[in-house]
Amino acid sequence: MKLREWLAHEPFSLALSAGFFGFFAHAGFVSALEEADLAPTFVTGSSAGALVGGLWASGTRAARIEAELRPLTRKDFWDPSPGLGLLRGALFRSRVAAMLGARSFESAQIPAALSAFDVRARKTVVLDRGDLARAICASCAFPILLQPVDVEGRPMLDGGIADRPGHAGLRVPAAGARVLFHHLASKSPWRKREPEIPRRAGMVTVTLTDLPRLGPFRLARGAEAFDRAREATRRALDADATDVIALRA
Repeated sequence: MKLREWLAHEPFSLALSAGFFGFFAHAGFVSALEEADLAPTFVTGSSAGALVGGLWASGTRAARIEAELRPLTRKDFWDPSPGLGLLRGALFRSRVAAMLGARSFESAQIPAALSAFDVRARKTVVLDRGDLARAICASCAFPILLQPVDVEGRPMLDGGIADRPGHAGLRVPAAGARVLFHHLASKSPWRKREPEIPRRAGMVTVTLTDLPRLGPFRLARGAEAFDRAREATRRALDADATDVIALRA
């Protein structure tokens, strides 16, 4: 069975991994799904995955996300300020809030659950209620780069710290048994080896290799990453629905 047939056959949850500035690739991925009229019934993710997953779940169309990302430059989110991180994050949050199709999890088009790291408890928490923009920004608060985000009196950092796959939200009862997982391979030069891809019954993982390495000082190839991820995802949808579908982007 081809992946597009597998996804159309039964409801599925979508999980999007962390991956620093991998939101360009995630946006290309969901653009291909939307193009194929394949919508999840539940969305979960960490960091870059929380950004794209949260926006898409809120009702923001893939074309709107693409239009925001293509011209993105560092000055659009660069707001240095004294604190426990280089950037205050106010510019980032204002852009996220302006793009959302719904302000809260409760009013989102698709139920969602996003991973963040509770600094005091030193563990992953799942955010699935209240202010959606705040939750997205909390999940994206990459240590040192962005200052922690306060969520109900608790300082939160990047969900990828302890939940890189963004799977913690799959424990929420609303999550479907079938899962489509977009895994971003690590581009960090500090990792000695690539993290293992998690496996679970009823999950198909799509991982795209050779995407451009991006960051706040490496945004010039963001549009290229989006285009290559979308085209590779189109090919993945016509591949056999095996446990892991690995394609060169």
